[in-house]
Amino acid sequence: MTTIGAGLDAILTPRSIAIIGASQDETKVGGRPVELLRRHGFPGTIYPVNPRAAEVQGLRAYPSVAALPEAPDLAIIAVAAEATPDALDACAAKGVRGAVIFSSGFAELGEAGQALQARLRETARRSGMRVLGPNCLGAVSIAERSIATFSIVLESSLPQAGPLGIASQSGNIGSYTALLARERGAGVSRFLTTGNECDVDIADAIAWLARDGATKVILCVLETCRHAPRLVAALEEARAAGKPVIALKIGASEAGQAAAASHTGALAGSDAVFDAVLRRAGAVRVQGVEQLLDLGHAAAVLGDRLPKSRRAMLLTASGGFGVLMADAASAAGLSLPMPSEATQARILAAVPYASPRNPIDATAQMSSRPEILETVLSAVLEDEDCDALLILLSASLYLPRLRGVYMPTLRRLRERHPDKIVMLAVHGPQDAIAELNAMGYPVADGVGPSTLALAGLCNLAAARSLPPLPPAPPPAAPLDPDTIRTEAGAKAALAATGVPVLPERVVASAAEAAEAATGMGFPVVLKILSPDLPHKTEVGGVVLDLPDAAAVAEAHDAMLARVRAAAPAARIEGVLVSPMVRGGTEMILGTKRDPVFGPVVLVGLGGIFAEVIGDVAVRPAPVDEAEAAAMLRSLKAFPVLDGARGRPKADLPAAAHAIAALSRFAAQHAATVAEIDINPLLLRPEGQGAVALDALIVPATENHP
Repeated sequence: MTTIGAGLDAILTPRSIAIIGASQDETKVGGRPVELLRRHGFPGTIYPVNPRAAEVQGLRAYPSVAALPEAPDLAIIAVAAEATPDALDACAAKGVRGAVIFSSGFAELGEAGQALQARLRETARRSGMRVLGPNCLGAVSIAERSIATFSIVLESSLPQAGPLGIASQSGNIGSYTALLARERGAGVSRFLTTGNECDVDIADAIAWLARDGATKVILCVLETCRHAPRLVAALEEARAAGKPVIALKIGASEAGQAAAASHTGALAGSDAVFDAVLRRAGAVRVQGVEQLLDLGHAAAVLGDRLPKSRRAMLLTASGGFGVLMADAASAAGLSLPMPSEATQARILAAVPYASPRNPIDATAQMSSRPEILETVLSAVLEDEDCDALLILLSASLYLPRLRGVYMPTLRRLRERHPDKIVMLAVHGPQDAIAELNAMGYPVADGVGPSTLALAGLCNLAAARSLPPLPPAPPPAAPLDPDTIRTEAGAKAALAATGVPVLPERVVASAAEAAEAATGMGFPVVLKILSPDLPHKTEVGGVVLDLPDAAAVAEAHDAMLARVRAAAPAARIEGVLVSPMVRGGTEMILGTKRDPVFGPVVLVGLGGIFAEVIGDVAVRPAPVDEAEAAAMLRSLKAFPVLDGARGRPKADLPAAAHAIAALSRFAAQHAATVAEIDINPLLLRPEGQGAVALDALIVPATENHP
């Protein structure tokens, strides 16, 4: 397989470009690249290819690729889908190093289109040519004025050159991101869309941008993932290069996932798993195009400066806006520390009617004179608990008088506090925002966008300190599927890998059940053992809290009778006798094999927390105990485990140990195990451990791939 990101220079920094299907009509797909290359001053050679024209848009045209005087670095293919494979073959024969295919009508349209796309893939692999598309909007390098797109975004002007690299599987979302960047004055280095990804995929794009000297921040739009290890490796490369990756993953809803699969001809994985993979690899996920650009531009403006923590001070001239800011900041996960008494005293000395708590309402007086504003800002920035400051300027910069107060003061503050993180919420004129950006102030339009951007910067800072991924354990010997289909077999397999279980015994008669129960001590639990009954309670196959031998013997025979009546065809392999355990918190712990990313581990509190509220933490397997502990802390219900309202604290290290052990087991048996369900894992108070009270292992089969 091609090295991730290799060969994309031909697509992104070509010295010569051929347009196959070049048109005289500047509005057609084959005419637009010729017109845009000429209009924006591409310095290299342009070769229109059109067998029916001697000249296209004032340039000499050639009847075929073979007739070109040289092999161009890049070929843009804008012909019908049926003609595209032959056009690509001609490029390969000529020695073209890169191709961009605009044409649609491939894998997104079913079997016939998939066959055409397979021909493109084979040509790319055979020749070593890198192919972007098909069904894509192409690629642009701003500084080089290399334009291999038909996007309307470039009709009026190019975005200014700058540090934002845009990689998108969706052509229109990627180009819209470039449009927003141009409107805001945010500089763009490259813009490329991967479409159906017959060869170049989103991982290639990320990896190439990670090595690109012109790119400092990578904005990524994903619909799906076709090769998980490549994507993870590319994200890791970007993180190692110190280049933040900000990701917009679309298709989060069930309906959205179906649309994504239909649109791209690829299988969409679970959104929760996708989210976990992005987070673990250091990418920060956002929920919309505007947020993608807000955070990307803020990161580009700040460069290496990021918040030290999630502690933020909020400053406004309006009490109502202060409440709104506090609500938005809390919802975004920021913490709002109280300014010190000394800081509050300095604020009140400058503005006696201010509210000096956090959010800080300095009233309209803060903008009446530069010295008052400077005193208030200095007091807040010099507070030791201020790791970031968000200032609401609203629409103030539209007024020349207020602009004359804010701009010089902010310039002086930046000079005096060059390392402080100050985010501005501004609805203002473009030239003022450009001036603020040039000073080193990231800006977003409005309370919600600015708080989300500041929280995103905190997430980027946290991603920098992520530990390296734990190594994948070597595959284990396959398990006997017949052995692990019952609870006893599943528990035995899990116990061998470190998951804690109770001492239990399988019995074949009422007398054996009574004997086993007497040996382990009362009360006990009886459970039916059958490979055909994974959900035992539904057929009456569980009896709890049996106090003595007589009760055990009676319950044994009655349970067998109930089960045989409810499921006469089920194979019965005996009865499991277990100690009855009380106390502690029930949790659900399990794994599944995601169709894209492989085995993942999940944990949550049992009952309604997991099933109704959806409060579970998911990570790709394996995880170590530190990451398992972080999963527990991420749960909304974590205070329940941490001693809320006088509850005993749970044995969190024991839970982390069980999570890590189960994740290793899932990773080792990825080829043969589809799902594991431990429900419940009983988590006892501190120092008393945890124990799996029930376990189900689902072997990988055609029905459970």
